[in-house]
Amino acid sequence: MVVAVLALGGPAAEGREAWAFTVAPAAGQALVIGSAAAGCVRGAEALALDGENYQVLRPSRHRNWGHPSTIRFVRDLSAAAGGVGIAGVLVADMGQPRGGPMPSGHASHQNGLDVDIWFRLAPQHLGRAELEDPTPVEMVKGGDVDPATWTPAQARLVELAARAPEVERIFVNPAIKRAMCRAAPAAGDRDWLRKLRPWWGHDEHFHVRLVCPPDSPDCEVQKPIPEGDGCGDELESWLVKPTSPAPPSKPHVQARPLPAACRVVLKEK
Repeated sequence: MVVAVLALGGPAAEGREAWAFTVAPAAGQALVIGSAAAGCVRGAEALALDGENYQVLRPSRHRNWGHPSTIRFVRDLSAAAGGVGIAGVLVADMGQPRGGPMPSGHASHQNGLDVDIWFRLAPQHLGRAELEDPTPVEMVKGGDVDPATWTPAQARLVELAARAPEVERIFVNPAIKRAMCRAAPAAGDRDWLRKLRPWWGHDEHFHVRLVCPPDSPDCEVQKPIPEGDGCGDELESWLVKPTSPAPPSKPHVQARPLPAACRVVLKEK
């Protein structure tokens, strides 16, 4: 396979374009380096574009790459969803072949441990044209979930993801977090709810982030999630304003430098 890599030598060499133009992973042991917002990945694998109970959206973006643990998670989640009657999981952006910052769309998704899963389900396979230009389905209207689109299938899919032990946190719209809190039994196991972290947007998809693999010592561990199910005051503080649409965002600027090891990952042939 031909690997296209921009020549190194200046500040632009480690910019977003260089990572986006690299079309093959760095060979060697799979390693996560740095954080989701300032990192990269060695030995990444590509998720097959069409697998058991899932399809990858916008395949021309070439963002279906991740650490092997992320690939396994997507496959396992899709299979588990199919096992409980949830058909047609749609997988959106994961990461680039070597991770790193993307030219558009995300500040995170850099170290091979992130994946976006759409709330829209596609029991019937989507054709090439719709895969490249898919239509999302919003799950939130104002400050609450939209009963016309939010169904038990979406809630069950999120719960399946949150219960996976390799999942560190999942970003969802605050209104979706509230709906999940309300639907979960008051007694019994609610600990998985704490993984659902409210964040603006995320009303068309949920954003899964996995834990650092034990064999990746240079993976930056995130701050621990607070104790409890997160369904109290913390959540209510998000709900004082409508949660959709998200506030306007500024273009992403890479605020933190990438680890030195990422420069090596980028320049390897």
